[in-house]
Amino acid sequence: MRGCLVTLATGLMALTALPASAQDPIRLGGEVQGRLQAGDAQLTSGEYVDVYVFEGRAGQQVTVRMSSSDVDSYVMIRGPSGFAEFNDDRDEGDVDSQLTVRLPASGQYRIQATTFAPGESGRYTLSVLEGVGPPISAQGGGRAQEGTANAGQLNGSDETISSGEYADSWSFTGTPGQTYVVRLNSAEFDPYLMVRGVGVQEDNDDDQTGRGSRNSRIQFVMPDTGEVSIITTSYEVGETGAYTLILEEAGGTTAIAATGGSIVRPGQAVTGRLDVGNDTLRSGEYMTVYTLHGQAGDHIEVTLRSDQFDPYLFVQGPGDFAVANDDDETGEDGVNSRLVLTLPATGEYQIVATSYQPGETGTYRLSVSSSDAGSVQTAVSPRAGNSFAGGVSLSGMLSGSDEQLTTGEYADRYVITGRRGERVALDLQSDAFDTYLMLRGPGDASADNDDGPDGTNSRIDMILPADGDYTVSVTSYGPGEVGPYSLTAGLSLGTPRQAGVRGGPRVFAIMVGVSDYGGYASDLAYTADDALKLAEALRREGVLNPASIVLTDADATVGGVRRAFAEVAAQAGPDDIFLFFFSGHGSQQSVAVSGNELDGLAETIVLRDGQITDAEMAELFASLDTRLSLIVLDSCFSGGFARNVVNRPGVIGLFSSEEDLTSQVAVKFQAGGYLSHFLRTGLTGEANYDGDDLITAGELTTYLRRKFASEVMDVQTQTMDGQRSYQHLVVERGGVQVDDVVIRIGRG
Repeated sequence: MRGCLVTLATGLMALTALPASAQDPIRLGGEVQGRLQAGDAQLTSGEYVDVYVFEGRAGQQVTVRMSSSDVDSYVMIRGPSGFAEFNDDRDEGDVDSQLTVRLPASGQYRIQATTFAPGESGRYTLSVLEGVGPPISAQGGGRAQEGTANAGQLNGSDETISSGEYADSWSFTGTPGQTYVVRLNSAEFDPYLMVRGVGVQEDNDDDQTGRGSRNSRIQFVMPDTGEVSIITTSYEVGETGAYTLILEEAGGTTAIAATGGSIVRPGQAVTGRLDVGNDTLRSGEYMTVYTLHGQAGDHIEVTLRSDQFDPYLFVQGPGDFAVANDDDETGEDGVNSRLVLTLPATGEYQIVATSYQPGETGTYRLSVSSSDAGSVQTAVSPRAGNSFAGGVSLSGMLSGSDEQLTTGEYADRYVITGRRGERVALDLQSDAFDTYLMLRGPGDASADNDDGPDGTNSRIDMILPADGDYTVSVTSYGPGEVGPYSLTAGLSLGTPRQAGVRGGPRVFAIMVGVSDYGGYASDLAYTADDALKLAEALRREGVLNPASIVLTDADATVGGVRRAFAEVAAQAGPDDIFLFFFSGHGSQQSVAVSGNELDGLAETIVLRDGQITDAEMAELFASLDTRLSLIVLDSCFSGGFARNVVNRPGVIGLFSSEEDLTSQVAVKFQAGGYLSHFLRTGLTGEANYDGDDLITAGELTTYLRRKFASEVMDVQTQTMDGQRSYQHLVVERGGVQVDDVVIRIGRG
């Protein structure tokens, strides 16, 4: 837990990170046996701690290892100039701790031997070595082979990760800079996948390319070292069973074994049953998986029929190919499902037979046949080609010889190629009939429009969910209507509000982080780095304006923050976004009860030489004239700033904890706080859910809530008087709408 300050009317009281305790010397190359027990010194968060000291010299590399069969060990090193490093687990699935550091200065260093959770007691061994120490061996999995199915098994004899799930660790050596895809599939447990390397830290629960699929998938770029560790584990504690780990270069065609079904071929029909005992999707539907061997360019029709449940069908294949269907879009087959596909690559495809609702059971009939694609045309354009990016413009004619829907409308169909994240617009116009426009495609894409903004003409504006071919159907609102029409399709800038958002270095930011408080308060780990890392990430993304200011440690003073506001606010204009970010101590002060301070406590951020209250921060924000302003506070009690600062349109507040609760250090991410870490990863791409390079307020806040739900929901925290609770993100959007753009990334 990061230490927090309480400021009472009578003065300042700091809760130090460590109470006074005995310090035993330890020499380099030495080893000691110790015991953590009642009566030992304790951290303010309740963990017992023993302290050892040694003399180090600048530039020296030192490895500290703490091992125990009694406790989940946790080791910390502190030294001159505010130096601090922490380690919980030596490796994924290993409760021992190992920390290798290069000492920044000559002097005395303190090693704190403690535990991950309060109250743990037991024996341990602590050793201090010069150099990198013994290598960490992989647990269970071994070397992962590229381009093949690596078989594995989670069982009760495996190591466990810190949250209790069994895990195997695989290592992989690849080509630096190459993009790889790793998949974890199992019919016996809910897979969870992690990839770790230098600059690579990716987790995945459910593969989003398949509806509700419990299997996991991560795409990552191999770091310069060429080495990563792949952790295969489960979503829930105690899950066991066989699994398959597939690793390949992006766009590869490694076969994935079918689960519970068999191989099917064109011209074949099979009968099956969804029932209790089948594998299930993450959302609870029973399923059976069949394998189809296909060739690039094959035209395939797949149908799933049942009179006992509502069928749902999806197909996955090489290169992340994924399409799905609920009800046959022609309307000819009720709630039964039908897909007509052109296979994009040679390889194995998985056909998943499932239901629309969780828990539905019953028999079904799955049929696969070769399809004549004669009625599906390729849209052509004299200017470009058949892609949304190139633009499509064509004229056509609905006539009595066209394909006819079951409800009597004539229809022409065109295929246009698109890429995930493209925002596209399609316009259908006719003076002869009332137009109706439909789009279907990969990623379960589906959009219909009767009347656009221009009378009986039709318009679809949407973001494409996946790469692939999209079928556009031109038809009429009423049966039997005929006549000429024009269809145009191309890239769109989105809604008027979104189209007006300029790209490039539009983020005017003040980023503040304090680790070394110079005696004013207890020092913190990683909080100064939070500000530096955020600035670097936004700069690499091309969105940080050069007028932005970073203040850390000795520069992070009350006067420094006020001067930064005056300087940056004067340059940020109505087309820009302003960001104030802080990572460090938070505090509270006694004030009169009011509408903004219902508990009689004002919240503050603690700087190197003083504090800024929530009311004072509101005054600073009142000086801004920007398109959007964002306040992000990763500090104790920060939620109390919401009522004061988010008091006018165009302001978003993101706070790491509720106003009466402390915030924790995100040691597992080597960050001063969880909000700091996830803000950085979200703004640099992970919150770009639809791939359109516009990170909206809805996307960013959804991303942060999901990350807090998965990573922080069990993180304990407390009030200043010791009441225990859990850390929760506080989001206040004020008048900002969910589709308002926070930043445009990836292009100017």
